[in-house]
Amino acid sequence: MNDRPRRIFLIGPMGAGKTTLGQQLARALGLRFLDSDRVLEERTGATIPLIFELEGEEGFRRREARLIDELTREDDVVLATGGGAVLREENRRALRDRGLVIYLHAPLERLLERTRRDRNRPLLQTDDPAARLREILREREPLYQETAHITVETKGHPRHTLNDLVARLRADAPDGADR
Repeated sequence: MNDRPRRIFLIGPMGAGKTTLGQQLARALGLRFLDSDRVLEERTGATIPLIFELEGEEGFRRREARLIDELTREDDVVLATGGGAVLREENRRALRDRGLVIYLHAPLERLLERTRRDRNRPLLQTDDPAARLREILREREPLYQETAHITVETKGHPRHTLNDLVARLRADAPDGADR
């Protein structure tokens, strides 16, 4: 085994940068990149909003849990999870026990800015997306913190965040190398 984690899992709210940073991190570390939402869409042939519409959030979460169980067993991967993946205890356990979990944290204002025009966010399709996002963060923040091995602020430029994270992973490599 070399000196880098074999499984890196990114958690955090919608708009925190899991997909963007995940792709860049995978490239920088020579790992494969997977996005659990994209994998789910590819396998079902349906968009996340359509799955929510047809099966409700509970149906979506069941599908997501099966996929998280599978994808967290993959080696040499950076996995970006959906923002609500931490809602199920079995997902939190699989993520934490099978890899290095990085919580991407961003201020509410930044999350709103990044998601305001995105129609692929079923939970934000309300009259007051800011209030809904505040409510989501209140519920999920403790779960993100409980699950994460590392917390990274994503309020700056993605390149700076990536450089800081890569340096941190390389500095901490012996502790995370078996994950």
